[in-house]
Amino acid sequence: MVDLLGGVSGRGCRHHTLGGVKVTRIEIKDIQPPQDLVDAMARQLKAERDKRAQILEAGGTRQAEILRAEGEKQAAILEAEGRKEAAFRDAEARERQAEAEAKTKAKAKATHLVSQAIGKGNINALNYFVAQKYVDTLQQIGTAQNHKLVLMPLEASGVIGSIAGIAELAKESLGKQESP
Repeated sequence: MVDLLGGVSGRGCRHHTLGGVKVTRIEIKDIQPPQDLVDAMARQLKAERDKRAQILEAGGTRQAEILRAEGEKQAAILEAEGRKEAAFRDAEARERQAEAEAKTKAKAKATHLVSQAIGKGNINALNYFVAQKYVDTLQQIGTAQNHKLVLMPLEASGVIGSIAGIAELAKESLGKQESP
C-alpha cells in the first residue's frame, strides 16, 4: 500500500492495477467517531485492564497464601521432628546412665567380694585384678585398626588361670550368700 501511495502521489493521478483491482483514486479522511462511542470504547478498555489487574492480584494473593501455608506446615513438621529427636536422645541418655550405674554397682560389688577374699587370705582374689588388666589390654590390642598381629604374653596360661580363679571366687561367694 505504501508503494501504491508513493507511486500514486509521485506520479500524479495515474491509474494502477493491484492484484486485478484498478485503483483510480486514494482518499485519506480524518474520521471522528461520536463522543459517546469514544467514551464507551474507553470504558471497555478500562474495564478489561481492571479485570486483568484483579485476576493478577487474586493469583498473587492465592500464591502468597499457598506459600505461607506450606511454610507453616513445614515449620510444624520440623518442630515435631525436633521434639521426636529430643525425646529419642533423652531416652538414649537415660539408658546409658542406667547402664553406667549398673556397671558401677557391679564393679563395686566385685571389688567388695575380692576385698573380702583377700582379707581371708585367698590369693586367687589378687589374680582377679591381674586377669582384668590382661583382658582389657587384649581387648584394646584386638580392636586396634592398625595392628594385624596380636602379641600374647608368655604367661597366657596365667591369664586363663586368673579367669578360672575368678570363676572360683564367684562360685564361693555365691555359695556363701545362698547358705545363710
